[in-house]
Amino acid sequence: MAEKATLIVGDQRIELPVIVGSEGERAVDITTLRQQTGLVTFDPSLGNTAVCKSEITFVDGERGILRYRGIPIEQFTNKPNFVEVAWLLIFGHLPSRDELTEFSHQLTDNELLHEGLKHQFQHIPVDAPPMAILSAMLNNLACFHQEFLAVEDVESLTAAAARLISKVRTIAAFSYRRSQGLPLIYPDPNLRYCANLLHMMFSLPYRQYIVSPEVEDALNLVFILHADHEQNCSTSTVRTVGSARANLFASCAAGVSALWGPLHGGANVEVVRMLERIHEGGLSAEECIRLAKDKESGFRLFGFGHRVYKNYDPRAKILQGTCERVLGSLNRRDPLLDIARKLEELALQDPYFVERRLYPNVDFYSGILLRAMGIPTDMFTVCFAIGRLPGWIAQWKEQHEDADSRIIRPRQVYTGPNQADYVPIDQR
Repeated sequence: MAEKATLIVGDQRIELPVIVGSEGERAVDITTLRQQTGLVTFDPSLGNTAVCKSEITFVDGERGILRYRGIPIEQFTNKPNFVEVAWLLIFGHLPSRDELTEFSHQLTDNELLHEGLKHQFQHIPVDAPPMAILSAMLNNLACFHQEFLAVEDVESLTAAAARLISKVRTIAAFSYRRSQGLPLIYPDPNLRYCANLLHMMFSLPYRQYIVSPEVEDALNLVFILHADHEQNCSTSTVRTVGSARANLFASCAAGVSALWGPLHGGANVEVVRMLERIHEGGLSAEECIRLAKDKESGFRLFGFGHRVYKNYDPRAKILQGTCERVLGSLNRRDPLLDIARKLEELALQDPYFVERRLYPNVDFYSGILLRAMGIPTDMFTVCFAIGRLPGWIAQWKEQHEDADSRIIRPRQVYTGPNQADYVPIDQR
């Protein structure tokens, strides 16, 4: 017999179905709650509300688990391949050799921007925020690929996904070059996905940037670890926009806008800025921990704690080791990494942090790693968006394939004034 939850409101008693997920997660189904009782639930920020069923990503914040289509995130660290993970998320299975080869060819074939779109960069202020450029340009892609405004089958979805995933890195690189006053560098069809992004960002005419295997692997890992993370702010934004049957380009552009916020995609920028202030101010790690625990100090320790994870973020563990490998391969020492490691060591031993389950999150090390690759701070969130794009596409696809999907339209509890009369302006 299926489990049910009983809700008692005054003299009314109703039974609500309990849904059980494949990992044992349980949810009370309140689909008919308002119809039966006239009540709605009140859940600010939807912290206790499941807005969909999904087969894409599983997160267990209590145990520090992250899996893509059932595969633990740790299993992607050996010879990381972002394109392979993108296919897995979007199409639900690891690609065969032929599928991966064909999809990689599609990415290469679609890496150039239409010249009309490329010329739009000339009209953007040099100091324009890269995330503003990225959101605008993803929307503009719809003007040049109107055949994909309606995606009706797997072939057209694959073609649209290939264009987005490939062109997003070209847009990102061009926005960086524009900010530096440098000539735009076209993609090199002989380079793989991540190496091509770094080539377009850092090569100069007659002097090509050569990407080391360690750096290429590290960027693949950064993208993989950010590729999807259940129903976060930007992903739920993509689903909200997509629920109106908005096209894939518009939905992903909306995701970029949500990701732009400092509480979401911009968090690793705050971590690096904090570490820089600590380094420049000569503060010790011990003093930072003390100030972080003092609510009157005004000091905030970024990169610790997570809305979902109440254990060590598995992505942070992977990135910590990757930082050390990349800096070692470059024969470089970054004082910010030394500070971060000491802060982590002290926090993991401090009862204040342990009792509140404040562990390092993915943002604590991702910024240091991107900085080691030479990527400037204002491009950190853009790199996050490149990595998250396959997840957005997968979520959009899953939503559109769900026969029960409806336009997302939350309710509210109105707290404004009661009925009032309009007063003509000469009587106010």
